[in-house]
This record gives sequence, C-alpha cells and structure tokens, in this order.
Amino acid sequence: MTDPGMSVAPYWELTFDADGDVDGRERDRLLDGVTREGVRDLIVFAHGWNNDRRRATDLYRRFFAPIPGLGPAARIGYVGVVWPSMRFCDEPVPDFPRATAAGPLPGPALDKDTRVALLTAFPGRATVIDRITRLLDGPPPGAAALDEFGRLVRLLVEVEPGAPRTLFAADTVAEGEQPGEPEMFSRPTAEVCAEFAGALGGLPAAAGEESFALPGALGDARSGALELLRQATYFEMKRRAGTVGERGLGPAVGRLAAAAPDVRVHLVGHSFGGRLVSFALRGLPEGVRTVKSVTLLQGAFSHHAFADRLPDEARAGGVLRGLYRRVDGPVVCCFSRFDSALGTLYPMASRMAGDDRSLAGFDLGRLLGARWGAMGHDGVQGVPGTHACTLADALRAPLPASGCVNVDAAAVVRRGGPPSGAHSDILHPELARVVLAAGRIG
Repeated sequence: MTDPGMSVAPYWELTFDADGDVDGRERDRLLDGVTREGVRDLIVFAHGWNNDRRRATDLYRRFFAPIPGLGPAARIGYVGVVWPSMRFCDEPVPDFPRATAAGPLPGPALDKDTRVALLTAFPGRATVIDRITRLLDGPPPGAAALDEFGRLVRLLVEVEPGAPRTLFAADTVAEGEQPGEPEMFSRPTAEVCAEFAGALGGLPAAAGEESFALPGALGDARSGALELLRQATYFEMKRRAGTVGERGLGPAVGRLAAAAPDVRVHLVGHSFGGRLVSFALRGLPEGVRTVKSVTLLQGAFSHHAFADRLPDEARAGGVLRGLYRRVDGPVVCCFSRFDSALGTLYPMASRMAGDDRSLAGFDLGRLLGARWGAMGHDGVQGVPGTHACTLADALRAPLPASGCVNVDAAAVVRRGGPPSGAHSDILHPELARVVLAAGRIG
C-alpha cells in the first residue's frame, strides 16, 4: 500500500476501538498486501498516549524514515497501530512541529485542546467533562468541591466505588486474588490531590531543562486535582492498551501468521503502546511463533510485568509472567532516567492504584522504584537471565537471540519539558537501529 504522506512503503494502518475490535477492511488489506508486496519482515508500531490519527501517523512517518537506509537489502513492510488513547496537551513532544507540539505549561485549568481530547477519548461523557472543567476553572476547591471532583473523575473513567478493577489494568496479580478498586479513587480526594501536588513539586528535570515545580504545588489542591484527572485518564488508557493488545492485535497477528506464515513480525510500542504490544502476546493463538522480536520504547507499565514472582511478595507475579517466551527472539526494553512521567508520576499513580499498606515505615522513594517502577524508567525486573547493556553496546554487538534485554537509552532519550520529561523523546535513528538489531533485520 502506498501512502504519499508516509516516509516508507509498503505501509498499512490497523485501527482498533476501545474494546479491541479491528477495522476489518484495514486488516484484510494488510493480509492481502504482505504477500503481494513480498514482505519478509513486518514492523508493527503502536503509539502511546496520543490524541488523533494525524499525530500517530506523523510519529510513524518520522520514526520509520531512517529504516530503509539502515537495512537497504531487507524486504520490510510497516504497520501503524491506531487506537483510542489520550494525551494531555501540556506534555511536549520533542522534535514535533510547533503546530503539533505543546506550548508552555499552562495553569491548573484545562486548556481547550485537552478538553477536546477528553471528549474524543471518552465519548458520551460531555456533561461530566464540562462539570470537571468548571471545577478546575473556578476558585481553589474546598473539601466539598474536591469530593465532587473525585466523584466526577470516577464517573469519567467508569470506576464505581467497590467495583472490581478489570485484569487488563493490572500488571501484577497475587495468587487467588482479584485486583481491587484503584486506591486513588477510594481514598479521600483531598489526600490524593495533596499527594500528587507534592510529587509535582519535586519533579526532576530532563537533560537541559530547569527543574519543575508548579507555583505553590505543595498543598495546592487544584494542581493536585488536575494531576488526579491526568492519572485517571492514564489508568483508563493503560486498561485500554491491555484490552486492544490481547483482544485485538494478538488475534490479528495470529490471522497474519495463518495467511502468510513466512512473514517475520516485529512488535514495537511506545509508552502504553509498549503495554499494548506486550499484551498482544497473551492474545496470540497457541503455537504461533511468527513474532520474532518485541521492542519497548519508554514502556509505561510495570517493570515486573514479565516476572514470575515479585521480590517483596512471593505469592504475586507479573500478569505477563513467562510470556516473553512466546517471542521467537528477544524482548528489548529501552529505558531512560530522564523520563519524569515514568520515574515519578507513574510509580506514584501505580502505588495509589493498589495497596499501600506495605509502605508504612519505609522510604517512599526507594519502595516506589522497587515495586511500582515502570519498564521505561529502569527496564525489565524480576526475570532471571535478563541481559543489560548501554545503547552503544546494543548497537555495537549482536543482541541476545532470546530472553529479555534492557538497553539504557539515556544517551539519546533525554530531552523534554514538564511534567513528562523525556518520555516522548524517541525520534532517534539509534532507536530505529535497535528495532532492526532486535529482529535481526537486514
């Protein structure tokens, strides 16, 4: 398929809805096209938090652009996965044109573009979003207003008090237990907002950036309320990513394997897209060995997702435990310490989406990193035999042929403003080279 606006060919898109249902016509065009075009290696990329198809396509165009020159003899096809995710518009994306990049960090109120993004990501919730916006635009909220805000946020993401959390939102599970209600929704809203505001007040800076602190962030209820809304949407996007991966992309790859068994598939995901392609391994039909590599770029899910056991809880393990073995090649995880979204805000939200009883009397920062850390901040944890290397090492020598591989990509993933830091700084030819090295393409 030729797209004059795309940097590579042949290129296809696969669009999924929030329930993981794929656009059948796009899927059929892909199934027919890979054979007709003589594709040998198919790179399938899933975006992370995002607001529209145009931005997703622009990401794919720019990331894929150097690949033909890096593997000129390879017969490569490209797929861009489009799924309904959500990005707050105060999160800058390095190297994107000014028209699609965020401007300076606004105040606590929602900007127009973010309101539009919320309406798109949560259809049928216009009244709730309007009431949330009025609360954030008004005077600093008191206790009653914060309680109402918390109720509206729960309603937005369809989390009712006492309702069980779907497994697709959990990255670790204990034997014989079902995940409970996210704690950020069950605790008093004022406490949660104060905790988020405190975290915002101490965000580390990405390389070349000044440190970040909202005016009066410590104890600023409105700033904390905005962060609660952000984290609630992240919770929903995390849940959707798992759903789309397991119920949508995994079966689609299975159909591709049946139609074109000689095509080697390479899954790539950024942010929640990393969770999406990882959960696709759960949705692969039994016996399918067509996935030859998985590359995670700043993956926004638990670093223990693939672990058999958690280090501090013998009865609990990763929800994807052992599934890296379904890859006929390596699972390569690129991470960076300059990713503020995953280094501070993600573990804080993950802790408040679970049970924090084990935190009593311990150092919060150490425990957040140890238990609730993200793939994109410190790599895969808890999987014996995981190989670790720098980006330079990964590009200089062959990567392991199987198992999990952690690649410290901080040498290039290092730019970006608050609150996400370098989370979206992935448009580098070095990372495209990692994808080719992981899949032994060319």
